[in-house]
Amino acid sequence: MDQIFELQYAIDTFYFLICGALVMWMAAGFAMLEAGLVRGKNTAEILTKNVALYAIACIMYMVCGYAIMYGGGIFLDGIAGGDNLTADVLAASAEAGFDGDSVYADASDFFFQVVFVATAMSIVSGAVAERMKLWSFLIFAVVMTGFIYPMEGAWTWNGDDVFGMYNLGDLGFSDFAGSGIVHMAGAAAALAGVLLLGPRKGKYGKDGSVTAIPGANLPLATLGTFILWMGWFGFNGGSVLKLGDAASANSVAMVFLNTNTAAAGGAIGALLTARMMFGKADLTMLLNGALAGLVAITAEPSTPTPLLATLFGFIGGVLVVFSIVTLDKIKIDDPVGAISVHGTVGLLGLLLVPLTNDGVSFSGQLIGAATIFGWVFGTSLVVWMVLKLIMGIRVSAEEEYEGVDIGECGLEAYPEFLNKS
Repeated sequence: MDQIFELQYAIDTFYFLICGALVMWMAAGFAMLEAGLVRGKNTAEILTKNVALYAIACIMYMVCGYAIMYGGGIFLDGIAGGDNLTADVLAASAEAGFDGDSVYADASDFFFQVVFVATAMSIVSGAVAERMKLWSFLIFAVVMTGFIYPMEGAWTWNGDDVFGMYNLGDLGFSDFAGSGIVHMAGAAAALAGVLLLGPRKGKYGKDGSVTAIPGANLPLATLGTFILWMGWFGFNGGSVLKLGDAASANSVAMVFLNTNTAAAGGAIGALLTARMMFGKADLTMLLNGALAGLVAITAEPSTPTPLLATLFGFIGGVLVVFSIVTLDKIKIDDPVGAISVHGTVGLLGLLLVPLTNDGVSFSGQLIGAATIFGWVFGTSLVVWMVLKLIMGIRVSAEEEYEGVDIGECGLEAYPEFLNKS
């Protein structure tokens, strides 16, 4: 019997870690997507931000974020478990009858959680691209990954009352893999920064016109989207938390299926909407539509039928096109559409959950969404304002014209081909 428990534990832990690695690969997807959608003169800086923010997230979540979110400080004293871990796991599993409450090493849980933190911060980098100071952004990343995100995570995924606050799950709130907790949170932080930054030079005319600023490398943006699509199987599939029993294996299969078909539905929804609105098949809208479908299903990928998942993704793809156009009309400049994809559609994802999960209420979802957005937007706005007062958050007009690659990184991504006009 002990050998069976050991094997199931090993399978569950291995699955957990592999899914975490898939989510980590999403960092490459965000880097490629953003590098493709910004101008060539800003490419090296956006890549620097993406690598640096991932490193910052890993360190800050280890130092304090994990402890804030889950009430444990084990990473200051070393990883719990060691050689005695198997005996502890087997004892707990036997006592529980192995009914689904697998006991995980803190190390595997931390690894899976930290890549979600980095994902939330990656959303911010694209929205503030091409005009934000690199070091202001990195300082914000320290606060976001070490405090702002862990606090709202404690009120949602912890499962217990934390710091005297209610747990949102007690109010009927559910977010399976993070449409709100990760994606809408990242978009809220991005929106606060964008509002203080203002738009890029030349984006909006005095007559209210909107000037398209095309990205430098759409093949790279397309590659980034496919990487994110692939990584999302770990994002949603890993949130089942285990694989080593029949019920969990079936749940994982359904989550993978629904994740994939929602992305497909989102891509087609955005493509058709763009064709009707603009008369053309807009590639950037197609890419954002696929991501919107993924965000829409993330809040609950286990209970819809595949057909419903496709429909939910399709709605997300349609919504993201209208959201991007609307933000442009009110002069909120988001070079990659991150606020629309992760924020607007993140809210949609939360509101779709009660349609297939009868244990969740619309009121609970609305309260949860308001709590997450209010906390992240409010605290982020304060942090951005402090940074603006102390060191500034926007590069000079000259640096913006020349490209932040030279001003912030001292090198160019395409030195032999770059046209700065």
